[in-house]
Amino acid sequence: MTRVSARVPAVVALCAIAAVALRPARACAQMASTSSGVAPPVSRAMPKERVDAKLTAKLATLAQAVHGDVGIYVRHVKSGRTVRIRADELFPTASMIKVPILIGTFAAIAKGQFTFQTMMTYTDSLRYAYDDSLSMPRVGAQIPVARLTLQMITESNNTSALWLQGLVRGDTINAWLHEHGFDSTRVNSRVAGREKNRSAFGWGQTTPREIASLLVMIRDGRAVDAASSEEMYRHLTRIYWNGEALSQLPPWVQAASKQGMVDQSRSEVVLVNAPHGDYVFAVMTKNQADKSYEETNEGYTLIRAVSALLWREFEPGTPWTPSAAARRLKPPEEP
Repeated sequence: MTRVSARVPAVVALCAIAAVALRPARACAQMASTSSGVAPPVSRAMPKERVDAKLTAKLATLAQAVHGDVGIYVRHVKSGRTVRIRADELFPTASMIKVPILIGTFAAIAKGQFTFQTMMTYTDSLRYAYDDSLSMPRVGAQIPVARLTLQMITESNNTSALWLQGLVRGDTINAWLHEHGFDSTRVNSRVAGREKNRSAFGWGQTTPREIASLLVMIRDGRAVDAASSEEMYRHLTRIYWNGEALSQLPPWVQAASKQGMVDQSRSEVVLVNAPHGDYVFAVMTKNQADKSYEETNEGYTLIRAVSALLWREFEPGTPWTPSAAARRLKPPEEP
């Protein structure tokens, strides 16, 4: 995965948006039982959260293996079964901030600022130092917005993400989050007034509950508008970096996700379109002692363990484990 520097340079922009109390989401996707395990969402009142003490204990035990701080949020959409472990505490987003940037991009398209087909001209000044040179176009190349959003989400390309953030402005993204009841999720880098937050959390910040709620909002067709939500969800189901949480799910099950990592943090948010109902989870770490970029990193190991446990818990009638040889076919972790 493309690494996100904890110190993305700050650039003077507009003032930061003040936080407001989070308003609970009023509706969410309801999974119908089908042979394929995938059905269109049906908006309805979301069942009240019902904390699952036994599942919480199992996940808390897994979290103890990480030398650092761990936050976990889990919600089975259909039943309301919930786990909250430091779920409302702030964590660095790293590349997960690209979900709010994606929403901001589609909100700008909906307002007519540009279109999904608008061609943008690449200049060398746009290049982010840590990006793979193979994904970089030649100077002067014409690139449609559609390809920038694909690269930002599927490949987690930072150049594309910063380009899009520059188009729609980080403070505008933060305003959208504020207006829709997200009081903790914010873009920090390149937003005036958020320098202290950037120093503490890097490019962006969120909580396990809020980043999971963003995915549910998109799945339910409530982010920007129905058409935008549909296309954003398609983006989030096409992920190159599938070595952690996604590796523990059957390949025939659709899942929307976004990953993020920086030296002392490993995080992933996933919404699984499971046969017996959608479930969403976010695993986030910070202050990790283990800064390695190997598959044995404590954060990566936790994410895989949580994903595997939740599949067994929510789909007990469909046992599945990855092939022993599957690991060698996953993308290498990148510093």
